[in-house]
Amino acid sequence: MEYEISLLTIVGISIIGALSLNMILGFCGQISLGHAAFIGVGAYTSSILTKSGVPFLLSLPGAMALSCLIGIIVGFSSLRVRHDFLAITTMGVSFLFTGVVRKQEVLGGEMGIAMIPDPGWGKLGYMVFVILLVVILAIFSLYLKRSWMGYTFDAVAEDEDTASIVGVNVASFKLIAFALGTAFAGLAGALYAHNVKFIDPESFGFIESITVLSMVVIGGTGSVWGVITAAAVLSVFPLWFQFIDDYKLLVYGTLLCIVMLFSPQGLSGIVADLKGRLVNSKEGLHAAD
Repeated sequence: MEYEISLLTIVGISIIGALSLNMILGFCGQISLGHAAFIGVGAYTSSILTKSGVPFLLSLPGAMALSCLIGIIVGFSSLRVRHDFLAITTMGVSFLFTGVVRKQEVLGGEMGIAMIPDPGWGKLGYMVFVILLVVILAIFSLYLKRSWMGYTFDAVAEDEDTASIVGVNVASFKLIAFALGTAFAGLAGALYAHNVKFIDPESFGFIESITVLSMVVIGGTGSVWGVITAAAVLSVFPLWFQFIDDYKLLVYGTLLCIVMLFSPQGLSGIVADLKGRLVNSKEGLHAAD
């Protein structure tokens, strides 16, 4: 039972991280190859705060706020670039984060931060808390996607120039997407840190950014349920099949290539296609009758 509780906790944290990137990439079409850096900011912030005596629950808003602030700064600096150039810019953020952390003794340097305080709720209580946050974030994501802001995000993702012509402040909505996505990334990082009790620069490197990106793309960019499903599956694969962890970048890269070649909409596209075929087959049967 203890193993299942730990597994569900890891799955929940992975889902939060993937949903946070989905707000930037899936909703607003802004690709980010350095999302793990924002997760890392939340992890380090919460760890330092709690080791300084700040209660765990109060450290979470602090982690989200700092990740959000840095996300806005990165988003603001990325307003002048698009597509491939934006991907390169955000990838640079990932390397910058790990480089800075390695050189700062106050952040643990190469050795990282150990003995991160436990919230004191037990593994079951912590799992319930994480799952509750997953439910809240999933509901928020669905609401956001179907709100006027979600439709505006869609317009920006489809064609920034056209959206600007019809009166959308493209820069503002890009920043909002970065702010929301990086804030929840900080939450995922804080939850991760207090779950494993130890973090180091390698925990939030480029490979981790690709892992989160894979969850979003394979699930279907913009699809809340697709991303949740992909995050759940991809987060347990390395635990069930240990050899995958050694070749994570190769495996996820191959999966990304397969998805982009055969189903650019990911799992959500496959499900939609199957539903369409099922409906058409039923209509054909009715017509035959």
